[in-house]
Amino acid sequence: MYRITGGSELCGMMTEEALLQLKYPIGRFVRGTEATTPQRREACIAVIEALPALLRAAVEDLGDARSDTPYRPGGWTVRQVVHHLADSHGQGEPRFRLALTEDGPTIKAYKEAAWAELVDARTMPVEASLMILQGLHARWAMLMRNLTPEELSRSFVHPGQGRSLTLAEAMEMYAWHSRHHLAHITRLREREGW
Repeated sequence: MYRITGGSELCGMMTEEALLQLKYPIGRFVRGTEATTPQRREACIAVIEALPALLRAAVEDLGDARSDTPYRPGGWTVRQVVHHLADSHGQGEPRFRLALTEDGPTIKAYKEAAWAELVDARTMPVEASLMILQGLHARWAMLMRNLTPEELSRSFVHPGQGRSLTLAEAMEMYAWHSRHHLAHITRLREREGW
């Protein structure tokens, strides 16, 4: 059991299971999941394409104080989550391009937790990252929508995971990542009554 302090209904004692539910509100990503059918690929692309508008709607009226609220005890603030999405997806889209133009490239991993602690991620208004995501996701969705089955089977090596990921798996992973972090914000809003 964990003792939680603050102004929400989550105050008091919280089990490890409850904390995991806050950390993974839509469940964990299942490695090896691939967008193998045209319908599944389109569903993933639709999620990625819609994220910028849904994220903007989720944060548009929060203001600074609420943007500095962590989505869970020990978690990032709403502000850090938005900036993390721009950082992460700003790495993800070029990974697709590398896999499409090189043979099994090894991508560069980055320390996402450390990036989230940099001054811009902790203090800057989210608008710049929302704008990055809007343009990036428009281009990324167009690129993904036009991949051939052969291109979807191309891969990159992720050194942090010690394995290759096909673009079909990466598409599923970034769709999950989009829903995962959006749910952090929307469920926090629901719990807090914002």
